[in-house]
Amino acid sequence: MSSQTRYVERAIPRISMHDFEDRIEEITTQLIDAAENVGFFTVINHGISKEDIEAMFATSKSMFDLPDNVKATVPWNANNVGWEKNSQIRPSTGKPDSKESYQLQFGENMKDLWVKDSDLPGFQTTSLTFMHRVQEISERLMRCFARGLGFPETFFIECHGISRPNSQTTMRLLHYFSQPEESDGQEYHRAGAHADWDFLTLLFQKEGQSGLEICPGREVVTEFGIGDEWTKVEASTEAIVCNIGDLLMSWSDDRFKSTFHRVRAPCEPGDYFGDRYSIAYFNQPCKDTLIQGPLKKYPMVTGAQFTENAMKRNFAALQEKLKTVAAA
Repeated sequence: MSSQTRYVERAIPRISMHDFEDRIEEITTQLIDAAENVGFFTVINHGISKEDIEAMFATSKSMFDLPDNVKATVPWNANNVGWEKNSQIRPSTGKPDSKESYQLQFGENMKDLWVKDSDLPGFQTTSLTFMHRVQEISERLMRCFARGLGFPETFFIECHGISRPNSQTTMRLLHYFSQPEESDGQEYHRAGAHADWDFLTLLFQKEGQSGLEICPGREVVTEFGIGDEWTKVEASTEAIVCNIGDLLMSWSDDRFKSTFHRVRAPCEPGDYFGDRYSIAYFNQPCKDTLIQGPLKKYPMVTGAQFTENAMKRNFAALQEKLKTVAAA
């Protein structure tokens, strides 16, 4: 089929985290440059082996292989945790993403929302262990961003403390459904174009399971990047893809730009049509965190207010999109 998308090659910064303590100044410089000019980057030599990442993917697949009636015992709720299927509608498309997901947190929001050990032995322990390891990587990156913005080095770590009862940081296990290789000439997306509203997202992908595409915030000129030029991001199990969220954009007084991204459904020879798995780790502030950039460009809000405002904007944009679709 002919594609409606225009593609361009963009260099996506690749940042090594090896010898972090000795290289923190160098890594900070690289991160700040990536945040200011692209909004997306990958980190390598981060401390989690390919084997351990593959093991988490295997655990994730085992969970999604459970019958729907078992997964439905841990349903998604307003605290942004739990399982959903074909229910997330993007304002950019007005249609549900072709996926299911299971969102996990560290604290009290997960009460009675972990898959039972009798249904999937060891799932909670395995997931929490992996989440803590990703949090360690996140905190190193937070130290760099704090340095770059002139905050105390542990400032963002304290704002995202996962041991606090009002923590909102989330790990999302994702399963995009396989797609038929026949098409009707339309362009589809497994996940419609969007920007994350968190501080920083760390994304794990499986090699060979392509589909992720970006349109950097510095270059987007239309709503949700529709009609703009996109870049394909090759999937690598070992490299973590990181993107700036709306929160870090606000906290930097717009010095950094959040980036639109999507998971485009396969539609051309050579695309990957099978089931696609990924794991996204969303660094979200504690509900009582006070958020304001060093230049005070925006009014101070709490973490809870920032999340609520982001959801309201998303809902309003979705309603507008649905009106447009209905009128067409």
